[in-house]
Amino acid sequence: MGSGQWMVERRSSFGNDSFPKEHETASESGCLSIIVLGASGDLAKKKTFPALYHLYRQGFLDSNEVHIFGYARTKISDDDLRDRIRGYLGKDAEHVSKFLQLIKYVSGSYDSEDGFQLLDKEISQHEESKNSAEGSSRRLFYLALPPSVYPPVCRMIKKCCMNNSDLGGWTRIVIEKPFGKDLESAENLSAQIGELFEEAQLYRIDHYLGKELVQNLLVLRFANRFFLPLWNRDNIANVQIVFREDFGTEGRGGYFDEYGIIRDIIQNHLLQVLCLVAMEKPVSLKPEHIRDEKVKVLQSVLPIQDNEFVLGQYEGYRDDPTVPDQSNTPTFATVVLRIHNERWEGVPFILKAGKALNSRKAEIRVQFKDVPGDIFKCQKQGRNEFVIRLQPLEAMYMKLTVKQPGLEMSTVQSELDLSYMQRYQGVPIPEAYERLILDTIRGDQQHFVRRDELKAAWEIFTPLLHRIDNGEMKPKDYQPGSRGPVEADELLAKVGYVQTHGYIWIPPTL
Repeated sequence: MGSGQWMVERRSSFGNDSFPKEHETASESGCLSIIVLGASGDLAKKKTFPALYHLYRQGFLDSNEVHIFGYARTKISDDDLRDRIRGYLGKDAEHVSKFLQLIKYVSGSYDSEDGFQLLDKEISQHEESKNSAEGSSRRLFYLALPPSVYPPVCRMIKKCCMNNSDLGGWTRIVIEKPFGKDLESAENLSAQIGELFEEAQLYRIDHYLGKELVQNLLVLRFANRFFLPLWNRDNIANVQIVFREDFGTEGRGGYFDEYGIIRDIIQNHLLQVLCLVAMEKPVSLKPEHIRDEKVKVLQSVLPIQDNEFVLGQYEGYRDDPTVPDQSNTPTFATVVLRIHNERWEGVPFILKAGKALNSRKAEIRVQFKDVPGDIFKCQKQGRNEFVIRLQPLEAMYMKLTVKQPGLEMSTVQSELDLSYMQRYQGVPIPEAYERLILDTIRGDQQHFVRRDELKAAWEIFTPLLHRIDNGEMKPKDYQPGSRGPVEADELLAKVGYVQTHGYIWIPPTL
């Protein structure tokens, strides 16, 4: 294979080193039923079913083994559901049609046995048609539902739809965020579901953990020698983890106002990225070893200081008829977290997220300290930075100072750049949901949130969130299309971030 050629190969089954011992005897082949609860909703239509379709197209879902069941309260037919999702599956009519024939719809309520008994009957008929021995089949329940119905749905699954796992089969539950609104509600939700299912059966999905560049973090950090001695308080000045959107709530104002930007983005997505940036090297790649290290990071985070966060709300947010006139909900937040351990003492981790800003991107920006003894007098041009662009235009680049081409000995900032579209031409980057659903089928919990991890994350943000909810903290106004409140940039400067002037990263063209 030439150096310029790249191939996509079907990933082989994980070896024993990739998942904990309780899954070593679990079946990863044979009859598989995937049940999408909330099948008529937007999440299922736009994310879950398309992810399943792409797994099918790539050969990870065998039509001779798998059947997909949609379940919701809406009274529609099999064909009605297929027509609803057809437009989200791509333009290959033949393969789309074959995939849609794998889908069957069952209508029922989320808190009564009748609907779930009917669902179990349909699943059992599929398993019998595949000559699957009782207890050897696999059942995956994907809850594309609001958290308020998780407990009753899980009770119904436990009572009516469980697979007997004596012969290597299994039942697994995928739960979408938000996992509660604060520490108390999250613990209450965990307790209710934990009474019904073991932790090894629960997959709390955070789609950021399925993103290609996020999954690359552990490889970058622990498979490259030159990062190992640099990745600490002696060399790194600060770390930014940023999520920016250039649009507002776009008709989701009522839902968003209930949660706000911290609950929606920072407490989960950005905090998970922080764990991967800051964690120590795990003993192995087994999911529990990795998740143990993430929990240690979260437990080392100090309480958020009053002078180390800025809240904002874009002008016009309350014009949305679904948003209360006196809403105190932030649509922007910059929060500085401090990790109290030997590696990161004194290094600010800046988590920043906002809506209706001047650009759309998500990135990790590791800024290094100034070079001591600056003989080139080039510090004003900016510091070295390692930037990982998560979306859009996936890339990673190292910003560094070089000699300006020409006869003069002058310096300029440039970059060492790995842009995925250019380097990996023709290699599709999987959607996060594809990867995570496949991990669920394979029993790999590495990229899912464990119960103690969830608790530690809520412990960090709950005090601040309660003060916002009680009206003690008022967000600053900012103009749509701006960088956010000016106070946020002032906070970054105060904690030591040095902004580069005159340098702009330009994605390479093919």
